[in-house]
Amino acid sequence: MKKILISFSILFASQSGFTQSIVNTSLELSYIVRYKALAILEMKIFRIPASIILAQGLVESGAGTSELAIKANNHFGIKCKEDWFGETYLHTDDLKDECFRKYPSTSESFRDHSVFLAQRKRYDFLFVYSITDYKSWAKGLSAAKYATDINYAKKLVAMIELYNLSVLDK
Repeated sequence: MKKILISFSILFASQSGFTQSIVNTSLELSYIVRYKALAILEMKIFRIPASIILAQGLVESGAGTSELAIKANNHFGIKCKEDWFGETYLHTDDLKDECFRKYPSTSESFRDHSVFLAQRKRYDFLFVYSITDYKSWAKGLSAAKYATDINYAKKLVAMIELYNLSVLDK
């Protein structure tokens, strides 16, 4: 009887994990379909790879399901900084009640993300990379401390490769 219960538990756990994986994949695919045109537009204007834009949006916003994405239209986890004069949203990230930018729409979040990268000196070196070199962009964003996660570049590259997002950069 104990073996049957253990087997059932393993089967149930693996099926629920599989179901969760399907849910995550479905959310991520929906996010990509919904925002790929916006990412391509930003790429054409700012020369940031669409694959990187979408991967960052997916990772930073949990495919649009994070509190910041839902309540502040902030898909890239951009904090207020000294030059932000728009609406704000307090959210616990690395510290309690940090100030994050709040946007009227998701498209404004995407645009501000592009402007944020294009106008900050610490990201200048990224723009020497080709828009088809998503691996260098991912490593560069991590090196420039866009995020505190030491696996940030690996997460971006994995997301790009899982969904073949690099085709959008061509």
